[in-house]
Amino acid sequence: MNKIITTFPSQEGFNRAEEVLKKMSAQYEIISPGPAFRMVGVPALVMTPEVRAAFLQQGGETIVNPGWVSHKETTIQAPANEPETFKEDIFGRAMIVVLAPCIADPAKIRLVAHISGDLAQVFPYLNGHMQGASYNPNGPSLTFMEAYRMIALYPHRIAVAKADEIVDAWRALEMLRMETNSCWQNRGQITPSYEMRRKPPALEIYFRLPKTNCKQCGEKTCLAFALRLRSGEVIPRQCKPVFDGEFVHLKDALLEICQGLGVAGDNGGSHE
Repeated sequence: MNKIITTFPSQEGFNRAEEVLKKMSAQYEIISPGPAFRMVGVPALVMTPEVRAAFLQQGGETIVNPGWVSHKETTIQAPANEPETFKEDIFGRAMIVVLAPCIADPAKIRLVAHISGDLAQVFPYLNGHMQGASYNPNGPSLTFMEAYRMIALYPHRIAVAKADEIVDAWRALEMLRMETNSCWQNRGQITPSYEMRRKPPALEIYFRLPKTNCKQCGEKTCLAFALRLRSGEVIPRQCKPVFDGEFVHLKDALLEICQGLGVAGDNGGSHE
C-alpha cells in the first residue's frame, strides 16, 4: 500500500499531530531521528493518503508541516549515540521547513532547513579545505556535491537535493552540523579561500528547467540555456515558463542552484 510521510519544524508540531491521530484511533507509523539526529530532526509520521485526508479534516490542517512526500523505506538507521556538542556552536539546530519530491529525481526528496546559527563566517574555511566546493562570496553561499546529492549552504538556511528518504535527510543535516562546527573549531589550522573554484554541473541546472525547448529564453534548447546560465551569460529570469508560466513550481529549486553561481540575486525567490 502506498504511504506518505511528513515531519515538522518543531517537536510541538509533532506532538499536536500525534494527539489528533490518537483521538482518531488512526493507524500511523513514527520514524524517529533518535538521539543522534535530534539536533537536526523531529519525528516523522507515516500514514496512508486516506488517513491524511481524515487527519486534515480533524484539525491537522492547522498544524504546520513542511510538506508531504511518498514514503520510501529507510536505507539507514539513526544511530543510538548522543550528538556531539561544540563550545562555539555556529550551526545550532536545524528545522526542516520544506519537504518535497526532488525536481531533479522525483524518486528522491528535496528539503530546505532553517538553522538557528549563522554559517557566513565559516564559508571561506570550508572552501579552503573541501574539494569541489563552489563558494559565492556575494551570496554568501557554498554549494557542493555529496555523492549524487547537491547541497547548498547559506548563512541561515540549507537546501539538500536528492536525499534518499527522511533518515538520509537527517543524516545529511547532521553531517553538515558536524562539518561546519569542526571546521570552525579548527579554523586556526585552515587557510581560508575566497575563490570560486568550481560551479555546479550544467546538468544539475538543466534538471531544474522545464526541458520543453520552448526557445522563449532565446536559446534553441534548455540544455543550451543551462550551459549559458552556468557561465553567467544569461540570468534565470530569462526562462519565462519558470518565472511567469506553467512551470513556476521549478523556480525555487532553480534559484537555489543559481545562487551558488552568483547569478540569482536579482531574480526573486528565497534570500537570506
